[in-house]
Amino acid sequence: MQIHHTKGIVLRTVKYGDTSVITTVYTELFGVQSYIVKGVRQSSKKSQGKAGYFQPAAILDLQVYHNELKNLQFIKEFQWAVLYKNVLTDVIRNAVALYIVELLQHSIKQPEANPELFYITEEALLQIDDCSAATLANMPLYYSLQLAAELGFRMQGQYSAQTPFFDLQEGCFVPQAPQHPQYLQDEQAAFTSQIVNAGNITALGHLLLNRNTRRALLHSFKNYFALHIADFGDLRSLTILQEVLS
Repeated sequence: MQIHHTKGIVLRTVKYGDTSVITTVYTELFGVQSYIVKGVRQSSKKSQGKAGYFQPAAILDLQVYHNELKNLQFIKEFQWAVLYKNVLTDVIRNAVALYIVELLQHSIKQPEANPELFYITEEALLQIDDCSAATLANMPLYYSLQLAAELGFRMQGQYSAQTPFFDLQEGCFVPQAPQHPQYLQDEQAAFTSQIVNAGNITALGHLLLNRNTRRALLHSFKNYFALHIADFGDLRSLTILQEVLS
């Protein structure tokens, strides 16, 4: 079987047997894949600490076996692709990173590759590791809308006096309140427009949302995904994220 070299972002890891793990990884080459990693939970000196590579949000360099006919693949070799300074140890930065990887996992239903989405997610995690507190607070909102755009349901239009409502079902700014409750208005609609049209991550630090507005938008953006992705489910990381972000 051919060996492939790919980068991967760890989404989720569970124990398997006495000494191994099964890890779900978003790979640059193959999209979402599940791998058995044998022996990384052994107490031997050779294996000590290796399970730590498979923490959610870790970015790894991988050598993998790939068989399109199988749902469970194998990893031959692994090492850090990125050595974070803060993401795996800082409570707030880790909460943001866990939100990103869980949102990604819930949003992708098929395993096919999407290198552009991989790079968007990788860049978001790198920024989380080192950005200012003001930028960090808005990163979950920014990444959510980047992900929506990449998956084909980008928010259309912008907030104005003529289009002061955002229709979450239709995905666009509209002149009148829709005939259903799934819409944003006033400050929430205005900030959503600014996030959609933010030219780069640096601009996020200048968007001064208060805690209540940010929490409300996170909830609304989760609903936006649920309206556009079948069987989206709940985000366990969202509750923690809403608590730690100021």
